[in-house]
Amino acid sequence: MIPADALNSVKALGLAQKPLVTATSAVNPALFEPGQKYQASVQAQLAPGIFKVKVGEQLMQLQLPGNIRSGDTLMLQVVALLPRLTFTMATSANPLSTAEQLSATARLLSSLTQQPYTKNYVPSINSAPLWTGGSEFPDSSELASKLHTALSQSGLFYESHQAQWLAGARNTAQLMQEPQNQAPDKVKAAFADNENSTNATENNANPGPARISIPGIPDHLQPLIQQQLNALDTRQVQWQGQVWPEQEMHWKIHEESARSASGEEGRQWVTQIQLTLPNLGAVNATLRFSNGSVNLLLDAEEEATRSTLGAASTQLIAAMSERGIKVAATQIKQPGQERDDAAG
Repeated sequence: MIPADALNSVKALGLAQKPLVTATSAVNPALFEPGQKYQASVQAQLAPGIFKVKVGEQLMQLQLPGNIRSGDTLMLQVVALLPRLTFTMATSANPLSTAEQLSATARLLSSLTQQPYTKNYVPSINSAPLWTGGSEFPDSSELASKLHTALSQSGLFYESHQAQWLAGARNTAQLMQEPQNQAPDKVKAAFADNENSTNATENNANPGPARISIPGIPDHLQPLIQQQLNALDTRQVQWQGQVWPEQEMHWKIHEESARSASGEEGRQWVTQIQLTLPNLGAVNATLRFSNGSVNLLLDAEEEATRSTLGAASTQLIAAMSERGIKVAATQIKQPGQERDDAAG
């Protein structure tokens, strides 16, 4: 399912930041329909910001702005049914948010919430490995460039790339590489492989509900739109694909809060890579970028793998330093152990 917070945020923006009203008591959503308007009468205040309100013929508890008083009459319009019944207190005068367009948009988003949701990462549309060189080890600079391209062409940022294209900052050939401009069968196959893998490993007996068609959204792009809304909600981007032949990688990027040595709050970028390597087994690498340096954390289940990584850590730090990456701290641990930021 699409995360509810992202769905409601999109709707709130579409309503030109009109006040939103949410039900705090159990309400049967089948009694309402997105886009419908109701006259509501405020019966009584039950707690600060919580009122007993009669909406149409239904009595319910609503969270209302502080300037509302018992006896007030409101005009409410439904914008969401799940996870909680949500109204807006007024229809925007903006012609881009008319009642008819609001209803159509609300119906579309509500339909998306009913679709099955598999993974919160975007699979690679191209099945070929990113690096196919003939040498034993990948060239790190070339591989990093290809990873950047793979994430950029994942389709997650398509709308911002369209804006760049209109401004002349991105060419047509680059835009045509993204899933939105690929053949439907190719996009569908990538997400079908992802979904089939999920069903086989997580719920083989019950593959879940089938995806239904939604007017206005091509079927093959529905999973990608869900991924975009999920990225908006979770503030993270995830990608999975082959980095070199027969080597899958799961890659996650997100921003998190951080506290400096002086106690000041800040933000830092975090990238996490998960690999199952032929000789080392499962290895997870977490890099936290802050103040021009990086903290490196390596997780490995096998003790022999941790020993191998420890013996090679000096070489790894030297290689990163040669590329201008200052390593502030490193740690190698078993998954589940508490992280020690002071390790060096």
